[in-house]
Amino acid sequence: MKDLKSLIRTIPDFPKSGILFRDITPILQDGEAFKQVILTFKKETPKNVKKVVAIESRGFIFGSPLSYLLGVGFVPIRKSGKLPWKKIKMEYDLEYGVDTIEIHQDGIKKGERVILIDDLLATGGTAFASVKLIEKCGGIVEKILFLVELTDLNGRERLKDYDVFSIIKF
Repeated sequence: MKDLKSLIRTIPDFPKSGILFRDITPILQDGEAFKQVILTFKKETPKNVKKVVAIESRGFIFGSPLSYLLGVGFVPIRKSGKLPWKKIKMEYDLEYGVDTIEIHQDGIKKGERVILIDDLLATGGTAFASVKLIEKCGGIVEKILFLVELTDLNGRERLKDYDVFSIIKF
């Protein structure tokens, strides 16, 4: 087993001063480490899940191979204006403004059990909006999976009503 945390590169002052950016690309470049991540997510996925829902864009990196291994559908949540079909939207607050995410209206059936996946949990804003979007579609979020969790930003608190799992914590 690889020590995944040791593979994360910390880059100070990116994208702006005072931020410590956690770079996951060394894990992606290491085939054994990447496989370990996907297999860990598979182990953490409840058996009754019918879809993997992933948040744009780095969530797609993990969600696609996971849905393949599970033999279930993959549903992308994207930023506004990126999906071509009929969609459901959800606005959410950012530090300085509002953003919108979308999902195809036929991506999740009513009562369908799903997992949500993304690369990083920070404040939890995007993940919380994604959960609400899934629920607006009639889906049931069984679990939320992250590669990295920044514990000092308390994103888990925003998701306290859900089963949250992260592989690496900073």
